[in-house]
Amino acid sequence: MTLLDFVELSSSDSIRNSVIWLHGLGADGHDFSPVIRELSLAHTRFILPHAPFQPVTVNNGYEMRAWYDIYSFQPDAEQDIHGIHATQQQIEALIANEIARGIDSRNIMLAGFSQGGAIALQTALRYSLPLAGIVALSTYLPLADSLATERHPINQSLPIFMAHGTTDNVIPMERYRASVQSLQQLGYSPELHEYPMPHSVCLEEIDDIRHFMQRHLDLSFT
Repeated sequence: MTLLDFVELSSSDSIRNSVIWLHGLGADGHDFSPVIRELSLAHTRFILPHAPFQPVTVNNGYEMRAWYDIYSFQPDAEQDIHGIHATQQQIEALIANEIARGIDSRNIMLAGFSQGGAIALQTALRYSLPLAGIVALSTYLPLADSLATERHPINQSLPIFMAHGTTDNVIPMERYRASVQSLQQLGYSPELHEYPMPHSVCLEEIDDIRHFMQRHLDLSFT
């Protein structure tokens, strides 16, 4: 499989961690570069892939960067199962590439915003090697009904950071909370954060992400 094109950002010191960070609908891998620089984590390489261009139904079929098609923003709408699974395989290939570059899977974290966060959850909870954690921002749990049978037990205790804006009008709080409930019912224990913001990222959230990553990545100076 050909790897997705990506932006790579890293500190100048020895690399022991990789964070694969997925952008939202219509953006690209550069979108979160300022946030990554603000996090300022040692020993960490950030991989920011570009989603391919494809027609998106909710945008009248207009082609844009998307991890999968979106038929409707309604929570009970049909989901693009094929597209979600195809992107899951592409992210798994990026994980495998980081492992081939010498990073232990337990030091690889998936992060994503909105549609990218959905793919981070989709991929990490089903992955067959232990990972460091998930950062899922302003997002929801895709294909929730299949997670019970598709999840991998090795990542059952995976640290999960979930954050959402209380005034998000793209993915409402109700959908976020339903996703949290689905995860909790399956025995996951997501760390939950809510902020007074729309469908975006705020400075307090970046600080919380930094603290989460500091706890779950190998940032020691030995």
